[in-house]
Amino acid sequence: MSDRISINDLKRMLVEAARCLRENNELLSELDSVCGDGDHGTTMLRAAEQLEAAAGDVSLESPAALLKDGGWKLLSIDGGASSALLGTFIGGMGDAAGEADLDCRSLAIVFEAGMKALFKQTKARPGDKTMVDAIAPAVAALKQAADAGATIADALEQAAAAAARGAESTKALVARYGRAKFQGDKTLGHADAGARSIALLFHGFSQAFQEQAEINHGG
Repeated sequence: MSDRISINDLKRMLVEAARCLRENNELLSELDSVCGDGDHGTTMLRAAEQLEAAAGDVSLESPAALLKDGGWKLLSIDGGASSALLGTFIGGMGDAAGEADLDCRSLAIVFEAGMKALFKQTKARPGDKTMVDAIAPAVAALKQAADAGATIADALEQAAAAAARGAESTKALVARYGRAKFQGDKTLGHADAGARSIALLFHGFSQAFQEQAEINHGG
């Protein structure tokens, strides 16, 4: 079997990411209650619904169509900056995805395109205690793994681990964007809810492809 991601693989990745967000929505709201409105988990529940809706749309037959549709669905959520930025990230991935199955290098390019689209919409960068603190290291890890010739499953696993470390690192940061910035040093010691959401998203991506890889190889 060639190491590629098909449209069906991508749909499974979105579904698994949605499951991870749904199962952790209370934790996300708890984190958000420290520095924000406390509704981030609720927003991510709605995001999960939209990711599942995109994955369940049989009319979407290419990676580009799926990711662009998923991005637009997320942008339709009235969930403040987090859903808008997440939608921009996913939609931006679609702009680079194309019509064919993705190998590891093209997958890394797709994720990098999503991050570049995100950077056009926000001035937040690593160190500002936002979802960017999880996205940037995840994308970098994915690219590094792809350049080293890793399998897609391994590359996604490394990206998920990097996203988790990035989210954890936000505990040592002071928020500089959103409502949290008004809390100043009170945000120290608490992980950013948006960054944790991204870590869950990448964990779902990784889990879905690893499970499918095991099935395909008779594991």
